[in-house]
Amino acid sequence: MTRISIRRPDDWHLHLRDGDMLKGVIGDSSRHFARAIIMPNLVPPVVTTKDAEAYRQRIMSALPAGDRFEPLMTLYLTEHTDADDVEAGKASCLIHAVKLYPAGATTNSHGGVRDMDKAMPVLERMAKIGLPLCVHGEVTTPEVDIFDREAVFIETVLDPLRKRLPELKITMEHVTTSNGIDYIKSAASNLAGSITTHHLIINRNAILVGGIRPHYYCLPVAKRESHRLALRAAATSGDSRFFLGTDSAPHVDPLKECGCGCAGIYTSINTMSCLAHVFEEDGALDQLEAFASLNGPAWYGLAPNEDRITLEKQAEPVSFPAKIETGAGPVTVFDPMFPIHWAVV
Repeated sequence: MTRISIRRPDDWHLHLRDGDMLKGVIGDSSRHFARAIIMPNLVPPVVTTKDAEAYRQRIMSALPAGDRFEPLMTLYLTEHTDADDVEAGKASCLIHAVKLYPAGATTNSHGGVRDMDKAMPVLERMAKIGLPLCVHGEVTTPEVDIFDREAVFIETVLDPLRKRLPELKITMEHVTTSNGIDYIKSAASNLAGSITTHHLIINRNAILVGGIRPHYYCLPVAKRESHRLALRAAATSGDSRFFLGTDSAPHVDPLKECGCGCAGIYTSINTMSCLAHVFEEDGALDQLEAFASLNGPAWYGLAPNEDRITLEKQAEPVSFPAKIETGAGPVTVFDPMFPIHWAVV
């Protein structure tokens, strides 16, 4: 097969940032994706429905002329989030999820939740009104090894939360371990997982072998090869509980290439080409549409997109820029470390 047409995909986990960076990166998402769940970890974070409305307006103002793209807004969960405001945001059709960042888990997460008991009134309201909780599934306690944070989160935070509030719909975002895959598969209902482009392609060797390579550093950090293979098996299986969330996260190069570099990998520009390569390699091109275009909308209660995109396999490798230039500075593009022959045409 050298040509495949699928419904236009969506991105169920996207960082667009703000200001000049937003203006510099949004076109790479709106070119291929119809919708995206927009992450709220700005500075300051998107905490209220009013914040989300203002941020949505900035996104739409930055959208390239002629592009059709719908930002699906989320709220940043804090220990002081107003449940009435959350319910009003959902009722207005503006708010599509609330995001749980354990405090200190990733970029701009210092204002996240430290005591889950303090967030329970909001979570109970969300369960009642059917608003999903998106979780960054890692603990941040210093005694836990960074490669074990996801597994410990499942055991100590996620599983107790689901037992306490089984009606709450939860998206375990950017799953990185076989533990996460197995846990989602074991759930009878109300649990799904997004998987990134880069975690399907790299393992932790990409970060550490041959020197430290900061442009492969993200959070959750890439894990062992056995975990990567478990992610690929889940993504290519057609299982409706797994779908694409790129977690594309731009940082300017000086903030990546320094003594304490930021976590994040920028994949919006070449995700669909990379995914076609992965799915072809695993003999599952017929499942690409489910992963990228069907499973996510079904989970979030939306109809799949009616329009389509076409990917074509070319004899010569597709050329992507090594960096994109933004008003905020240069951003390095994810390099899968092998030639990509699939292009969106």
